[in-house]
Amino acid sequence: MSNQTTTASGGVDRFFKISERGSTVGREVRGGIVTFFTMAYIIVLNPLILGFALDSDGEVLGGGTVPNLAMIAAGTSLVAGLMTILMGVVANYPMALATGLGLNAFVAFSIASQMTWADAMGLVVIEGLVILVLVLTGFREAVFHAVPAQLKIAISVGIGLFIALIGFVDAGFVHRIPDAANTTVPVQLGATGQLAGWPVLVFAIGLALVIVLWVTRVRGAILISIVATTILAIVVEAIADLGSSQDNPKGWSLNVPAWPDKVFDTPDFGTLGEFSLLGSFESVGVVTALLLVFTLLLADFFDTMGTMTAIGAEGGLLQEDGTPPNTRRILVVDSIAAAAGGAAGVSSNTSYIESASGVGEGARTGLASVVTGVLFLISIFAAPLVNIIPSEAAVPALVLVGFLMMQQVKGIDWDDLEIAIPAFLTIVLMPFTYSITVGIGAGFLAYVLIKIARGKVSGIHPLLWVISALFLVYFCIDPITNWLS
Repeated sequence: MSNQTTTASGGVDRFFKISERGSTVGREVRGGIVTFFTMAYIIVLNPLILGFALDSDGEVLGGGTVPNLAMIAAGTSLVAGLMTILMGVVANYPMALATGLGLNAFVAFSIASQMTWADAMGLVVIEGLVILVLVLTGFREAVFHAVPAQLKIAISVGIGLFIALIGFVDAGFVHRIPDAANTTVPVQLGATGQLAGWPVLVFAIGLALVIVLWVTRVRGAILISIVATTILAIVVEAIADLGSSQDNPKGWSLNVPAWPDKVFDTPDFGTLGEFSLLGSFESVGVVTALLLVFTLLLADFFDTMGTMTAIGAEGGLLQEDGTPPNTRRILVVDSIAAAAGGAAGVSSNTSYIESASGVGEGARTGLASVVTGVLFLISIFAAPLVNIIPSEAAVPALVLVGFLMMQQVKGIDWDDLEIAIPAFLTIVLMPFTYSITVGIGAGFLAYVLIKIARGKVSGIHPLLWVISALFLVYFCIDPITNWLS
């Protein structure tokens, strides 16, 4: 019996090259568990971001007008589990995947509002397939180098501010001033210019908690804060009986915290396969659809490149040229995950920088990813729990994630006007227009314009000419349509 165990352990060691990378099975398992608990918040946040947004037909993801949070949570866990296991087995890299924050917000607020959910998820599938082709043909390097590095940073920072704004609005901390108000100010603090109501206090406590946990380097800080703040919200609701904000101005904004009838249930995978590959081209036109695909591709593709390099650097896994081992395999799996997320109706899946927490625990191989993936699959059966989590308890995590993405702003040279102005427009227009596409488009156009004004046309990459031309058409689509008709 002991010989069989030793042989099995040796087989795992050889397959994942555990000893070769200076690790042990115990460290890999521990690292995989830590990574799961560090990023398990996505099982909660993804349904909250995708579940309440309405498509052009006025329906929520999964069909109907009532949010299908447990359904989205089940699909989120399923795809994350399978793709993370695939990353571990195929690429042998300690990196987990799940629905991308920022990407899901873009799908919910910038894409689905223009078309049906099936059309929107079809665009996500197309984006994943395009990335896969870029990886397999080696064209990814050309695309990667076409966009200035500091403009990529600005895109990430802008998405961070956009996510933070969504968090503050969903929590009721920031409110749109009613149109009837005699003021030109579009938003204000709270519903009346002041903070009022128990739900806002719950959010404030949750935000303070996640900040304290994060700065004291508590592993799983985001998940712990969500669980603790949800418990507080349940107690508050049980005592105060606030109900929904639709019935009570001081009630819960999206989800009323109440214990579900079932904690564990047979998962409902109703979002799987609900995508239309080409429906978006009929809904919004070829130019707009292509720009939306490009925006998804840009945010997803470059984020993965940075994530896998950062994780490799922390684990001492980078090769002499600064690239991780099995780079192409890593990118192939990531591309498949993007398409799989769209096909499953839960938005594009991408690599998570939170995997660095597992690497910090000693993970160095794909075995850690397999462990993380198995835990995601187990969590499928607890999907009904997401119904008890109010947005006030979950969105403090969005504010923290916004901060983490904002930190990259120091990588921009603010003294170089050729990049500073485009970066500024990219960053501010995302939250100010509630659109990631607008921010990216304005940044690209400003970059090209400034290069032309300074007589540096030769410094503009050919691909940027094409991209900028598409964005120019995008911004002028209404007058162009009127002129053609």
